[in-house]
Amino acid sequence: MEFFDTLSSILWGWPMIVLLIGTHVFLTVRLRFPQRYLFKAIRLSVTPDKGTEGDVSQFGALATALAATIGTGNIVGVATAIALGGPGAVLWCWLTGVFGMATKYSEGLLAIKYRVKQPDGSMLGGPMYALEHGLKLKWLAVLFAIFTMCASLGIGASVQANAISTLCNESYGIPTLWAGLTIAIFTALVVIGGVKSIARVCGALVPFMALFYVCGCIYIIGINGAYVWPALKLICVSAFNPTAAGGGFVGASVMIAARYGIARGLFSNESGLGSAPIVAAAAQTRNPVRQALVSSTGTFWDTVVICALTGIVIVSSVIAHPDISYTDGAALTKAAFSKIPVVGTPLLVAGLVTFAFTTILGWCYYGEMAVEYLKGKRWTIVYRIVYIIVVLLGSIINLIVVWNIADCMNALMAIPNLVSLLLLSGVLVKETRHYLWEDNLDEEVLADDTPAT
Repeated sequence: MEFFDTLSSILWGWPMIVLLIGTHVFLTVRLRFPQRYLFKAIRLSVTPDKGTEGDVSQFGALATALAATIGTGNIVGVATAIALGGPGAVLWCWLTGVFGMATKYSEGLLAIKYRVKQPDGSMLGGPMYALEHGLKLKWLAVLFAIFTMCASLGIGASVQANAISTLCNESYGIPTLWAGLTIAIFTALVVIGGVKSIARVCGALVPFMALFYVCGCIYIIGINGAYVWPALKLICVSAFNPTAAGGGFVGASVMIAARYGIARGLFSNESGLGSAPIVAAAAQTRNPVRQALVSSTGTFWDTVVICALTGIVIVSSVIAHPDISYTDGAALTKAAFSKIPVVGTPLLVAGLVTFAFTTILGWCYYGEMAVEYLKGKRWTIVYRIVYIIVVLLGSIINLIVVWNIADCMNALMAIPNLVSLLLLSGVLVKETRHYLWEDNLDEEVLADDTPAT
């Protein structure tokens, strides 16, 4: 436990944060701020690209990616950042999302550019294929796939299942074993159908639950109306002058506020981790840039919208109710949502359970694709069985060590992925220039341009 705790602290220290933020900023500038095409990207995400190659719709791929990213990090994670870094952490978290859109755009582009077609017509892609076919670094691609498989069993299966079973036990007294069995059964029913089944379920659950969660946040903001503007000012000012926080908030330094805000933002939206492009490669799309734009909206919804709303809710609630404890992230979130009469706590529980469950589904696909890259398609059935067993075990055991191992695996995933993004930035510029800057977004890549395995 001490070893992985130390390793996690090293991997997620300032060097990693600087590398990720540096990549976000570098790609934002080099690609001429692809964030400015946000509304076009949102329109594309809900417009089916019919008649094109791929396994799922662009919206299905986006929903699956969002399913894996929107989770406890958006709710409890933001509150923890505030508890440890003060209200200024919210601004740093938000900025990571704004600049992270460029990285998520780049990941989606490379996923389509270097995806390969299987004999049955299905598509495989992700950073491992960009590393192998774009940079000829097969060994680094293998390492990425190994880290992804390990991370899926940790942060995807056991950690999320444990969060659900613990929450159900604490809130309603449901035994963790029964909760775990229920989660495992529902997971098995969905993942047995592969990416199409996962995308269909995520496409139904994610928008529905996200809408309810956002409405709950807006309701609390309405209740705290007189404190919202002071909360926004406090968030902005304390990001650069933490001593101005006051009001019972922790008096962290600028470095601490930035560290926790950036780290939670990165952990929440996964921009740069290399997970989302694995499912983006399965999308039905005419060319790489169309899916790249759709992928970039994932970070917008995850961090720029949901994390920001959570931050405003919590900071305004603490200002409005000084008796709320600010030293515990989970307690902060529960206290804020308890202000919604009758349905506040059930809404929070339902949101956390749904988000955690869809994260289990999304990460199952990521891990499955990593296994297929390493060992071939026949091993994916074995992986699914192992994944379901891990979901059950994760529900009933202590996961302190698993959390630290999962953190380490996520960081180790990011390093090869960032290498591919930086070294292939010339390809990113070339593709973006042709399809986006020269207004050829409706042009279709010829089928012969997609290599076969």
